[in-house]
Amino acid sequence: MPNRQRRRLLLPAVTLTALGLTTTQALAAPSETPKPRPHQAQQQAEIGKKHAKKVQGTAATAGPAFSAKASSAAPGEDEGDEAENSAEGTAQYTEARTAPGVVAPGAYGAAWSQLQSMPHTGGSWDHVTNKPYNEDDPRYRDVNSNSSGGAGFTTGRITGIAADNDGYVYAGGANGGVFRSSTGGGQWKSISDKLPSLSTGALNLDEGGRLWYATGESNTGATSYVGTGVYVLADPKHGEFQPGNRVGGAELESTIIHALRFGGGKVWAATSRGVWSHSTTTLSGPWTLEFAPNPDYLPGGAKASDPSAPYKNIANDIAIDPKDPTKVILAVGWRGGDTYNGFYSKAADGSWQRVASLGDLPTDAANVGNVTFARSADGSRYYAIDQSPDVMAHNPDTGLKGIYVSKSGSPSGPWTLIADKDKIKNSGSALQGAGYQPGIQAWYNQFLQVDPANPDHVYAGLEEVLETKNGGNTWIVPGPYWNFPFPCWSIDPTKQTGDCSPTTHSDQHAVAIGSYKGRTSVYVGNDGGIYTRPVNGAVDSGGHAKDWKSLADGTIDTLQYYSVGVGKDPADRSGKGVIVTGGLQDNGQSILRAHDKVMGSNFGGDGADTIVDPANGCNTAAEYVYLDMWVTQNCAVNDGSWNTDPTKATSYEVAPPDKDLGGAGARFIAPITGDPKNVNTWIAGGRHVWVQNKGFAIRSGSEWTSAYDLGAGHVATAVATVNGTVYAGWCGPCNNQGFSRGIAVGNTDGTGWHQLNLPVDGALPNRYISSFAVDENDAKHVFVAINGFSRTWTEGPGAGNGHLFETHDGGATWTDVSANLPDVPATSVKILPNGGLALGTDLAAFYRAPGETDFRVLGRDLPTTSVQQLKLGPDGKLYAATFGRGIWSFNLRSLGHGRRDEVEG
Repeated sequence: MPNRQRRRLLLPAVTLTALGLTTTQALAAPSETPKPRPHQAQQQAEIGKKHAKKVQGTAATAGPAFSAKASSAAPGEDEGDEAENSAEGTAQYTEARTAPGVVAPGAYGAAWSQLQSMPHTGGSWDHVTNKPYNEDDPRYRDVNSNSSGGAGFTTGRITGIAADNDGYVYAGGANGGVFRSSTGGGQWKSISDKLPSLSTGALNLDEGGRLWYATGESNTGATSYVGTGVYVLADPKHGEFQPGNRVGGAELESTIIHALRFGGGKVWAATSRGVWSHSTTTLSGPWTLEFAPNPDYLPGGAKASDPSAPYKNIANDIAIDPKDPTKVILAVGWRGGDTYNGFYSKAADGSWQRVASLGDLPTDAANVGNVTFARSADGSRYYAIDQSPDVMAHNPDTGLKGIYVSKSGSPSGPWTLIADKDKIKNSGSALQGAGYQPGIQAWYNQFLQVDPANPDHVYAGLEEVLETKNGGNTWIVPGPYWNFPFPCWSIDPTKQTGDCSPTTHSDQHAVAIGSYKGRTSVYVGNDGGIYTRPVNGAVDSGGHAKDWKSLADGTIDTLQYYSVGVGKDPADRSGKGVIVTGGLQDNGQSILRAHDKVMGSNFGGDGADTIVDPANGCNTAAEYVYLDMWVTQNCAVNDGSWNTDPTKATSYEVAPPDKDLGGAGARFIAPITGDPKNVNTWIAGGRHVWVQNKGFAIRSGSEWTSAYDLGAGHVATAVATVNGTVYAGWCGPCNNQGFSRGIAVGNTDGTGWHQLNLPVDGALPNRYISSFAVDENDAKHVFVAINGFSRTWTEGPGAGNGHLFETHDGGATWTDVSANLPDVPATSVKILPNGGLALGTDLAAFYRAPGETDFRVLGRDLPTTSVQQLKLGPDGKLYAATFGRGIWSFNLRSLGHGRRDEVEG
């Protein structure tokens, strides 16, 4: 890959061994083939050695990885960095919404109910990113791009897929809801936008053709992507999900649902709060709790307020014996390790007991982590993937224990090992480098699917797509991680040998098999969307598929944006066209120019925060993670010629020094901003508040100056500046174990810095500070948005009430101006040109007109998903970066400058 250096956290540090270590996704090719980048092999070797050394040192002193006690990292918190929305990104997203305490069930549901009764302003949101997004766009092959890797057209993470034999395919976005295609994939239509949660845990078609939608994304991160239960659509070919389609009551609200399984007239749900079941014929009535290993930690239990409660009852999957559906095995356990991890079956007395032996498939707590089951249509085979907390803690290259088969067809086995890391690595995998090999993210990436026509034909998903046609005796990798390590690859398409076929995006989460017009296909969902190929497709001599097709045609937008930036397009002759760009979870930085019909990607890896010159959108600063900032002044347009002549590169790494400290120096998504009064003054927030005054002409990280040290253990969560005055919100610790927050105020020249007096039980809640809006005419007039839920739902010390606060004296005193806002995390506040306020939250965007106190829902047609950032464009529009449904714009002229006769009730 280009020298993007896409770093990943190798495992979540929630156990006694906290191994937040840095590696790279950039792969060195075998010695006999050309290397994609001159420096990659050496860099990866160095990182791998550091990782191995740290693992060995930690393991020697810390004890077993499966200890129930946590290290200095709290449950769900990880010390390191990575390029996917894996442990650290998920944990920090969670922290912002939960700290300082554990959120009670029902919080999102209550906020959504209030939202339904609120009035709307006039005007509607326009969907900006409803265009195909080509991550291999040949226009953008600069030094910091992933382009030419082979992933092609992408969208956001897909975590659920279902398909039938009539050409209907259903795809669920991580935080984008369910989309339907009637043409075997493509021409998608959203069918779940009326639900309170668009977070996808699982999608399943039952034998009667009903579509089951489990909400709550199946990536364990406390309440970061919680859902509101399970919904059933009786006629998925024509209908749309409604709130009244929910199965049971509120029992599964605020849970994560890993899997739904069917048998014996029941549907079983593996959730973050144990295993539950419900009748599939009578959909009313409550869910039944079948098993929770630590019930005291469930809501209402004696230990429900314990910080580790979200990690004490995690269930991953259920295996039901096809010959006797009363025989069930539960796969239970936290991926990072806990004493309750294991397999459980029901004893004669009706209690659930540990399974002592299953053959090769481990049953001890140390080696049972994230598990996925799949059975063949004829009932003759069961397959399983097992991620091991112990392997993850001690092996620098993988977290995978293995892939297994039960040839008896019974989940009771005996199970036989049919693949491990090395077998997959030697079967055509692109993951050959030290510190990043197959299964390194097995706690995050897993799927299994058996071909209905052949019980020995299996598709498995880890970081890559794997396939066996002989029950696991041999494997191929039809969907390699990317094409960079292979001899067919060249950054110049005209110089490729022609053997590199398109592959899928990395990090696999969902799979299904279906048919359309007599053609049977496999569908895979990953961090880049949904892809398909014939179930018995063609492969090259290396076992890589020749026939993948991306189904991200622009009609499905599940892109997860952290940020958005807008500037005028210098190539637009009318002078009115704009460039819209934004940082994405694992899909780099997208760029949409004024007359583009297809979006491109000019920066790779994860995209985080963004600074764009309003007068020239090709002047862009794109942040990777942990303040790793890059800048370009030509939109990063490059044909790849820098690869042989480094002087032709037009993107420059300009990261402030805190970048080198990783998680100790900055948040995973660290805040950066520019002064609206001076395009050359930038602020970056890590442990320090960094300032630089060269604007887009900066070329080195050494050109930043530390204006203020926030203090050891403190990292910035929000920064803002106007006319030389800076506000910096920080947290530390940032998790719910000893959570602390503050606001520092000072000047860009380093003078006048001081910490505001914010007592735990003061006027400003002791919760995560997510955004500032500073009055451009009076820098002492500031609004601050507070994340998380109020004391109603969060019981931590000083959780307080309210989500939006105002000061007129530079922070000496604060007033709660939340008024009628729903009790939901607030993410981004913006003062509008007319003096009104716009506020982004986890459910909607809101507007307060000048002179008024109450809020209205801003416009119509914005999907119910998290608004991560609001930005004003030079075209008179407000832009919203959503974490699951792309970028949207709102024409502020629709507000009539706040006149009541211009808005509707």
